[in-house]
Amino acid sequence: MLKPSDLLKKKNPYQPYILLFSGILFFLPFLGAVHLFDWDEINFAESAREMLISGNYTVVQINYQPFWEKPPLFFWLQVVSMKMWGVSEFAARFPNAIFGIITLLTLYYLGKRLHDARMGMIWALVYFGSFLPHLYFKSGIIDPVFNFFIFLSVVYLYRSASRYPGKSALRHAILAGLFSGLAVLTKGPVGFLLLLLTFLSYWVWSGFRKVSNLKNILAFALTFTLVTTVWFGWETIKNGPWFLVEFIQYQIRLFTTPDAGHKQPFFYHFVVVLLGCFPLSIFALPSFRNEFISERGSFRKWMLCLFWVVMILFSIAETKIVHYSSMAYLPLSYLAARYLYHLISSKNLINSGVSYVVLVIGLLFGLLLTALPLVVLYKDALIPLIKDPFAVGNLSVPVVWTGFESLIGFFFIVSVIVAYIFLRRQRTSTALLLLSYASAFTLLLYLIIVVPKIEAHSQRSAIEFYKTLQNKEVYVRTIGFKSYAQYYYSQIQPGMPQEHLDEQWLLNGPIDRPVYFVSKVHRKKKLEAYPEIKLLKEEGGFAFFKREVPEQP
Repeated sequence: MLKPSDLLKKKNPYQPYILLFSGILFFLPFLGAVHLFDWDEINFAESAREMLISGNYTVVQINYQPFWEKPPLFFWLQVVSMKMWGVSEFAARFPNAIFGIITLLTLYYLGKRLHDARMGMIWALVYFGSFLPHLYFKSGIIDPVFNFFIFLSVVYLYRSASRYPGKSALRHAILAGLFSGLAVLTKGPVGFLLLLLTFLSYWVWSGFRKVSNLKNILAFALTFTLVTTVWFGWETIKNGPWFLVEFIQYQIRLFTTPDAGHKQPFFYHFVVVLLGCFPLSIFALPSFRNEFISERGSFRKWMLCLFWVVMILFSIAETKIVHYSSMAYLPLSYLAARYLYHLISSKNLINSGVSYVVLVIGLLFGLLLTALPLVVLYKDALIPLIKDPFAVGNLSVPVVWTGFESLIGFFFIVSVIVAYIFLRRQRTSTALLLLSYASAFTLLLYLIIVVPKIEAHSQRSAIEFYKTLQNKEVYVRTIGFKSYAQYYYSQIQPGMPQEHLDEQWLLNGPIDRPVYFVSKVHRKKKLEAYPEIKLLKEEGGFAFFKREVPEQP
């Protein structure tokens, strides 16, 4: 009979196939089960859609106007996906699901190379079974692809430094330049900054010992330049430097000033990573103090440097968004895998504090997952206590909740308790497999059953309204809040003159087609002040208005 420990043997030919099947089974199904979420998912999908419609694949656009916040590589991936699957939620999220599968296999083979197949399997499983790392592979945001390229650039820089002055150091320096360049094409200069700061941190930690030579540095720089010139150089030659200047200024502004609604305390990302990366974040804690297992080279040092560079850099940055620190998940997962590998290989008893924290945080998550459907089920008792009209409108949307949705959270609670018992009985392999697949199964069920209902309360009313405007000669504008949903779900077409983007022109100018306005209910007074603008309806916390084309005298 196949035992859990058999899957974590140092030699098992079926391990990569198990990871491949797990990725296909848990990352690909039901990607289109719910609408894309504002801002980032819809923003990125809209940029890809507009590339398809306009045929302009070099300039990133939103509302067919230049959008200098991101380079185009991720949007190119979404374009390819949309050509395969059509413009849809599934297509927008498909690239990350594929990169999720690739990431699991990469961690496996890298862990196998550094240590053995057991280490590779543990590393892949602990990443697969942790909350935010798993969820991001079901999303349509840039970060999983960006993180993969940054991680590989650090891995190959480590290989180059550890093999210096050997011949392979040059080849690995070239590969580090390649992946760093791809990271910059995915998300911008931070793709190089993270690598540079990680290298400098390691160099200082190593006592400034020589880890490269001029030839390797030039090879890295040349490769990096050639890759980034694919877009940055071409864009500058074609349209001049203004787009690049705006792009760099935006990156600086994002780092030095808080974006609206995203100013958080300094420790914000530490809380996000500790809780959001459950359970790998807990298993990683002992590895910050102890090495546990020996290795060729100093990969642990590189992972620690990468982790602290990400956490400190984005804690200093004024704008703090959950996924900004997601690059820390990969080095943190390696630290977690080291500790688990030590426990499984040496058959040692897990640190009681670690197992207790796993139990407490796991139960906390399980209780939250259990309680959320029940809270919404009994929303009528909750609504009189809420002072926010928009939140009241959200909860007032008629959505069928049965209470049985809470069983998903209850399943996770039971899984955590059983895993804790296995940990305390030195059955770490069984506990790891149980936690990983229980987390993945819980998230899959929540995505299928619960998340669509939450989305129905939060944004579906607006999105369904935008869908009714597809293929119509109209303008659509949000008033009082920022959104990208009106562009993607009303499927706006190119050809809108620049002056028609002006809000005042849409509100009281000589418009040439009907204008639909959407505001949140507590901000509708601004639109009610215009006699030509008529209220159509209020639904889901949103107010929908229309302004007809004025009659010609």
